[in-house]
Amino acid sequence: MAWQQHQGYYGAASAFANSSVPQGCPPGVDPTVFYWFQSVDQDRSGKISALELQQALMNNKMKQFNHETCRLMIGMFDSNRDGTINLNEFSSLWNYIQQWRSCFDSFDTDRSGNIDCQELHKAFHTFGYKLSIDFCRLIVRVFDKSSANSIDFDDFIQVCVSLHTLTDKFRAKDTNQSGFVQLHYEQFLEMVLDNSSNVV
Repeated sequence: MAWQQHQGYYGAASAFANSSVPQGCPPGVDPTVFYWFQSVDQDRSGKISALELQQALMNNKMKQFNHETCRLMIGMFDSNRDGTINLNEFSSLWNYIQQWRSCFDSFDTDRSGNIDCQELHKAFHTFGYKLSIDFCRLIVRVFDKSSANSIDFDDFIQVCVSLHTLTDKFRAKDTNQSGFVQLHYEQFLEMVLDNSSNVV
């Protein structure tokens, strides 16, 4: 994950690292996080939208994160459900992305900058999901935007967050934890549609 170079963030970040705490940084907030928040908050609203986040984040191929991943991540930390996050919520999101970065790198064993089917299968098993290799191939096929038989960092986040959310919804129905549930067609549709509009 990187922040957009053309915004001038890297050069300013270097200068910032050698300076004192930026003016207006609230007590208890990491100055680096405050700096990035100010950089991403392009309209100076004091809040960050999914679009602003997308314009600031880049994946391993130096392309902007896909909008759906940004929307999902905003939704995870948007406590008042207004579609934006404030500085404290952004701080949590910042840490969350750093954790996913480390996670992604640990499973990208060939250091290709993306995750292939075998690496994804290993990641799922490490997370406790007993999913088949064929299912992993399906996921890669659905999320592979470059026909490289692999998925990028931002897609990896989207896959894992969506899987976690749907699993939680399934477990809520699977009261005896058997791995099987009985659902009406409409209940199934509600689970899928709810996942597409809300992360938590």
